Amino acid sequence: MAGCKLTRLTGILSLPQQPKLLISKDGMIPFSTGISVFDFARRVSTGLLFVFVLVSLAAAARAQQPDDVITTNTSLVQLNVGVVDQQGRAITSLQSNDFVVYEDGVRRPILHFEPADTPFSLVLLLDMSGSTVTFRQQIRAAALRFLDALGPEDRVSVVEFNGKGVKSLLGFSTDRRRTAYAITDLATGAGETPLYDALKFSIKELAHEGKRRKAIVVLTDGLDTAVRKEDRAVIAKYDIADPQISNAIKPETNSELNSVLSEADRQGVTIFPLGLPSGDPKHLPMPDPSITAMYSAARTRLQLLADRTGGRLHEIRRLDDLARLYAQVAADLRALYTIAYQPPNPGARDGKWREIKIEVGRADLVASTKPGYYAR
Repeated sequence: MAGCKLTRLTGILSLPQQPKLLISKDGMIPFSTGISVFDFARRVSTGLLFVFVLVSLAAAARAQQPDDVITTNTSLVQLNVGVVDQQGRAITSLQSNDFVVYEDGVRRPILHFEPADTPFSLVLLLDMSGSTVTFRQQIRAAALRFLDALGPEDRVSVVEFNGKGVKSLLGFSTDRRRTAYAITDLATGAGETPLYDALKFSIKELAHEGKRRKAIVVLTDGLDTAVRKEDRAVIAKYDIADPQISNAIKPETNSELNSVLSEADRQGVTIFPLGLPSGDPKHLPMPDPSITAMYSAARTRLQLLADRTGGRLHEIRRLDDLARLYAQVAADLRALYTIAYQPPNPGARDGKWREIKIEVGRADLVASTKPGYYAR
């Protein structure tokens, strides 16, 4: 997002010239100088009052406009864009004039561009609910490898979620030792899975990172406890033998999911879910139709989180894949360009879908980004 830093302006104040006083040899001020003591006192008081008011106003201005305040133009649409060649290899050397952006078929000028090597601010979001207790060691080892694959200027925050809620273990930092400590020594817990609360919390944390590029890497099975209860209520209306039970849940209509997607759109946040095998509907120990339907809906929502924000869902088939997939996400981040443009009607909040299409000036390259957004 395009942003600007507010700076304070200072000036030199010129006070009215004070009248010259005649001092006698004994150091006393005589009364025959052309100005009375009353007038002199009045002028001094007025001047001091004037200075006091100006100093107070300057102090108030400094309090309201700190040097580090960053404002963001939220009317711009921000895209994180990946480009690959026909062999699937990432292309990271393109410039702004290599891209063309369309919204609803109308070409839009690119107002802001950042190359693929621009640092990210990202939240490493860890599912510390009961479903991950048995393989915490693999999670920690893989997350540490992920840190090693990031750039030195990437700022990382660590957030966990479990039955006690959502908790920040470390604010945004480039200190990899502190980040590693948060992952290996602080991340813990059990119980329920407040996934969507954790995503909303992470997006709010990223809002404080100003105009930096933003991403969330979330390790989870996708089975949010509250959303799962809603899905179970839908399934309960069907007979277990009803063949329509598999399509009873409409995952894309869930309010929690859409709330996260709307906030991610506003902040330009890209989400990379790592889907744990414990939430894979194809590998359930008891393939009950109702349970399969709920797990399928949860996995579809993870796919939507990735697709709608320009990220990528990595499904973990085996725990041994964790480290490799974390490294792949780091590679994905390093291959993204950031582009911002002004929509045709920036003030229109009609809730309608806006389709986005992006092209590259070379026929042998393919660009990918989020497919669009709802104007909310």
